[in-house]
Amino acid sequence: MNAERQNLPFDYDAELRRYHRRLLTAMDVGPADHVLDIGCGTGLTTREAARGTVSGSAVGVDISALMVATARRLSEQDGLRNVRFEQADAQIHPFPAEHFSLGISRFGTMFFTDPDAAFTNIARALRPGARLVQLVWQDRRHQEWDAMIRDALADGRTPPVPAGGDPFSLADPAAAERLLTAAGFIHIHVTDVREPVYYGPNAEAASNAVRSLWMTQDLLADLNPAQTEQALQRLLAIIAAHHTGDGIWFDSRAWIITAQRGW
Repeated sequence: MNAERQNLPFDYDAELRRYHRRLLTAMDVGPADHVLDIGCGTGLTTREAARGTVSGSAVGVDISALMVATARRLSEQDGLRNVRFEQADAQIHPFPAEHFSLGISRFGTMFFTDPDAAFTNIARALRPGARLVQLVWQDRRHQEWDAMIRDALADGRTPPVPAGGDPFSLADPAAAERLLTAAGFIHIHVTDVREPVYYGPNAEAASNAVRSLWMTQDLLADLNPAQTEQALQRLLAIIAAHHTGDGIWFDSRAWIITAQRGW
């Protein structure tokens, strides 16, 4: 794991490396774009956008202070001068009206508590005709990583609602289209994307990574010590069975949803 990220709870940049390439292509950042990155995490997508816009700029927002601090540090190390980061909730943050020509998000828009307000606020921040490009998870039945955690830790129990929000809240394309349309977006297009996700170089590293996830912590919370140990042993065994010559990978599916802010 990158030394700059070793204190973070989970290395999402490593996990999503193959999806990252797919998102970059869909973003198609122009040389004069002003980009808003929603749920930017440690800022990888924001920095890539900044590199792609020569005379424009990129702004990344995330509710995590730790993520934003790391994003700032990494952008300073890269010497980028047209990028900045803000700790902010995109649902309510007072973005400058009609300022951005491109909105992007890599698995950052599924966790809104009020998605109607969130997408309306994002639409206000985008210029008329601006594009919004987002990656979101498809239904959990298509996520091998989710099934792995539930099979190992739930042991027949119904998993609780994740503390950080539902990662599959935008899995239904029709529901996502209704949200975006109500917020003022047009020309909505949904593309099926299938890529494996990476959890670490070996079973031990992957197990430690999975244990840091909200979902894992929620499932372990009501177990006694003996049950916890048994659950973690099941987790390690399932992870070990997915070891390849290139580390631990699990199948997954996502949507790339593109839209245009109406005129």
